[in-house]
Parts: sequence; structure tokens; C-alpha cells
Amino acid sequence: MDLLAPTSANSSPLTPLGFLERTAAVYGDRPSVVYNRTVYTWSDTHRRCLRLASALCSLGISRGDVVSVLSPNVPAMYEMHFGVPMSGAVFNTVNLRLDARTISILLRHSESKLVFVDVASVPLLDEAFRLFPASAPRPRVVVIEDAYEELPPAPSSALTYEKLVEMGDPEFRWVRPQSEWDPMVLNYTSGTTSSPKGVVHCHRGLFLVVLGSLIDWSVPPNPTYLWTLPMFHANGWSFPWGVAATGGTNICLRRFDAASVYASIETHRVTHLCGAPVVLNMLANATDSARRPLPGPVHILTAGAPPPAAVLHRTEAIGFTISHGYGLTETAGLVVSCAWKGGQWDRLPASERARLKARQGVRTLPMAAADVIDAATGQSVNRDGETMGEIVLRGGCLMLGYLKDPDATAKAMRADGWFYTGDVGVMHADGYLEIKDRSKDVIISGGENLSSVEVESILYGHPAVNEAAVVARPDDFWGETPCAFVSLKEGSAAASPPPTEAELIAWCRERMPRYMVPKTVVFAADLPKTSTGKIQKYVLREMAKKMGAAASTRPSRM
Repeated sequence: MDLLAPTSANSSPLTPLGFLERTAAVYGDRPSVVYNRTVYTWSDTHRRCLRLASALCSLGISRGDVVSVLSPNVPAMYEMHFGVPMSGAVFNTVNLRLDARTISILLRHSESKLVFVDVASVPLLDEAFRLFPASAPRPRVVVIEDAYEELPPAPSSALTYEKLVEMGDPEFRWVRPQSEWDPMVLNYTSGTTSSPKGVVHCHRGLFLVVLGSLIDWSVPPNPTYLWTLPMFHANGWSFPWGVAATGGTNICLRRFDAASVYASIETHRVTHLCGAPVVLNMLANATDSARRPLPGPVHILTAGAPPPAAVLHRTEAIGFTISHGYGLTETAGLVVSCAWKGGQWDRLPASERARLKARQGVRTLPMAAADVIDAATGQSVNRDGETMGEIVLRGGCLMLGYLKDPDATAKAMRADGWFYTGDVGVMHADGYLEIKDRSKDVIISGGENLSSVEVESILYGHPAVNEAAVVARPDDFWGETPCAFVSLKEGSAAASPPPTEAELIAWCRERMPRYMVPKTVVFAADLPKTSTGKIQKYVLREMAKKMGAAASTRPSRM
């Protein structure tokens, strides 16, 4: 066959921004965004995003400039996922729970030209600006006000988000990407060091991950989606664009707890939401006064940390339908999914179903391959569910690379064609992979590699345990031994007698090899977490180190 070249008719750059235009035409009168008493339709949202893009261009924002935002899940944050890149700019969401020093570093590293800031975070941004070197240019500031919060209003001279939107042209011809490989978003994997890693994603990758996620989760037209996952976390796993593609309704929450989530589900008849396993745990352990009956099927997509099977089991017992996936900031969303074999697995006991669902699973459709390999040989590990290796990925959803960091990019995306995740896992005989740990969280005790995740899963099975995290504690003989940090369910701490360290150690000893049993158990009212609900193990590791080496005699190991 003769070689046929692409033409302008068949090679338009892929971008998720086009979803908004289509949905405004098809579902223009349907509600798009709901926040307290504020309700927008898809026609409203389309016009507002065009006006935002137009206004940004009028301020001098041009193709490739970085525009940042510090905001919770309010309508402006949703609109910016379209309006900012529709101006040609690269959209950078900043974790609003970071400290001023880190925010200052990120804004300077990204060379941000303009920052949208929620009115509650203005003092934080002011402090970050004070840490700029005198010679460093400061980005322009636009304040996002909130009529539903009792906060001081922005000064009358300040440029606010609504004033900016009003400046724009609702008929603006938005700035389309010249290439689908053009950068669209910039997200930082970590803001805790002076050398942040800025992940850059292109229009093409985001287009692919959105469609892959919608297909994998079987999202129907017009879902009602509750924003419990922060949009500043990997762009809410790319669901701002996904909800638009399906003509759904976004229910925005500035903040939430178990009671407000249950109330929102009942009031708005929510059908879908995302969250880390801590959200599942919160819903499963909610008090009777906080719970409301589910008005219909409610689908929860969980990721961000390996969910303990016991937590999955308790959440599904309430009536939620749980799907489980795996992704990183570098993948823009979930690219591995525990695809459910309904006819085969639905007949299994609930505990076995939860165990299977706790596995991360198989690649989603936009990905070319996912594997677990031996780092020393580069070969696939045995498919026995026991041999550990590093999880590697290949496919169209992967990042372009790390901003201004070619060395880190080359280390992660290697010449062998794999992206190395830094996660340790196993491959089961059925081709489903399972995370065992982050490489930095593996505990090496007496030469044995020990998965903290496996120990945590056992601890979560104890009826009194609310949260559990296991880290390494120095040990005089073994080098390291497991140290468990545990919070108890409400009421358990007041039980007579309350669970003891010895009881939890005995619980583990009955259910796992002796070398995996925690030697130390520390009780805490709450465990330190990131803004997205991940337990901050690095904080716990430092606490364990400060406890000093555990005096050890040489026990038998089984």
C-alpha cells in the first residue's frame, strides 16, 4: 500500500479542552457546577471559561506562560482547568496546604507569571512573596473571593476573579495547541525540598488519560460527581475534564468531613466520587449521626495508597461500589486498574473479593504496557505473587518530563523504554500487579525485605484499629524492625480495657511470619497526613529514628 501522509484534516492536536465546547452544545441547559446556592449550566461554564481565557490574554499572558493557583475545590478552580490553558498558558495547581517557603520555591522554579489565590490563602501567598529574592520578579495576583465564607473581602483596588471574568469576551477564539505535545499542565510531585520536581504533561497525554479513565470506570452520561479529591492533586486525577466530557454535574466542596459527604450524597444524589483510602475509612467509620441512607448506587474510585482489604470490605458493606486504581503525578491519572471479573469474582466470599480488589490490577487502555521487573537484570519477575521488583510503565499518558531537570527525567524514563515508578510490587499469576511498598518504605530486617503494606493490612483487620502505618525502627541486632503507628476507632480508646501494644503484636503474630511482626506499637490520636489523605511516612520514620535503636536479642525467625 502507498504511504499516506497525515493532513490538516486528520491530524488536529488532541486536547481535552475541546470536551467543554461539545458538552455546551449537547448539554447546555444541564447543571455543570454546584457550590452551595450557586448553580451554573454548561452553557454558563463554557462562556465563563472563554471569558477567563480572553481576559488572561488581555493581561499579557501568552502561549507557554505558567499561571498558578492556590485554591480549594470551588467553581473558579474548576473553570481554571479550562480557561487557563485555553489562553495558551500552562496551568499549575499548587497545594494550598504547603508552607510559605515551599510555595515560594515552586513559584520561582516555575517562573509563574500570574497567581490566582483563594481569599483565605492571601496571607500565605504574601508570606511566600516576602521570601522571594529582591531581584526576583513577582507574579501578578488575582484574588478568588467566596461569598459563602466569613472572610475579609479583597481590597477594592484588587483584581478579583469575578472582575477578571467580566473583562473577557464570551466569543473569544481560544488558543488551540499548535501540537498535541505542547505542555498543558505543570504539577509538582513534592514541595518538601529545595529541588522540586515539576511534572509537565501535554494535551495529548491528558486527552488519553481522561478517555481511558472514563472507559475503565464505566462512567455513564450525566453523572453527579462529588469533589472530595482536591483538584490541586494531579488535577483531581484529570476528572475536571472527564466530568465535562460526560456532561456531568460537579458538586464542589471547600472542605468536608464524613457528615458533609453523606449529606451531599443525599441532597444531590451523587453517583461518583474519588478519594484516597483515608476517605473510605472516614465513610466506613462515620458515626450513626453522620450517616445518611444512600439514595442510589454510589461509585467510589480509590487510589493514592494501597487500600487495606479490611477497609474495602467495610466500605462496600455500607453499600458503596468501590473501584481501585493506581497512578502517579507522572501519569496524570490512573493508568492501572483492578479490572473486575464480575461473573467469576462476584461469587466469592466478601473477604476474598476485598482481597482481590486490593490489588492494583492491569494497565488501562491508553497504556502500552505495565510490568514488575528485577532492577538488577531488567527482566520480568516471576508471576508468583511473591517475587518483588519495581513497577514500570509505558504508554501515552506518561509525562513529557521534569521541568528543568534532565537528569531526573533520564533516571525515571530510561533508554530501555520504561518509566520507573519507584514502587515495589509483585505480579500475580493472572497478570494483575500488586504494590508492596514504595522503594524507600521497604523495611530490611536481618537481610529480609519486608513489605510495610502487608503488615498494615493485617493491622487494619483488628476491630479497634482506625489507621495504621508501619515504618522501620533501628534495631541493634536486625538492623531494622517494623514499628507500627496506630490510631483507634472512635470509642475504642475509651474501651475498658483499651487495646494494648501487646494485644496488637499478638494479633499480628497469629496472622503473619514472625519476622514481619511489629516489635513496637505506638498509639496516636491521629496520624500525620498529606492534603490528599496519604499518611506521611517520612514523618513517622523520623519519629521512629528518634526513639532510638530497639534493644534486641536474637529470636527465632519463621
